[in-house]
Amino acid sequence: MTEEQLIKQFQQIEENFNKAVVINDINEIKKCITSDWVLVDSQGGVIPQERFFGVLEQGLLSHSTMTKEVIRVKKYGDIALVTGRGQNTGTWQGQPMEADEWVTDVYKKENDKWLCVLTHLTPVKK
Repeated sequence: MTEEQLIKQFQQIEENFNKAVVINDINEIKKCITSDWVLVDSQGGVIPQERFFGVLEQGLLSHSTMTKEVIRVKKYGDIALVTGRGQNTGTWQGQPMEADEWVTDVYKKENDKWLCVLTHLTPVKK
């Protein structure tokens, strides 16, 4: 598979995750990630999925939009590193928020399906 084909494949995978987050559907999000997925960001550090799901369920975090452009994909057997730039809008603890971030997702192929193991976010410097 060429890098262009890989980018196209992972762009679709990322879009499925983005849609699940925007509609706040934890069951759909779980279809995109491993059972030990974590989110790493500059404010919260390492955030286990239980905490991420908790803030979604409590309504502390909601997303109106979420987009990501996949820029680079490197595959190492059943592991893939996906780098892109993402933007999202929504609310955090009732306050409007928007983010523009560099995103690195680590994927693992399980049962012929790519699942995200780790998402690392780095704010784009203004």
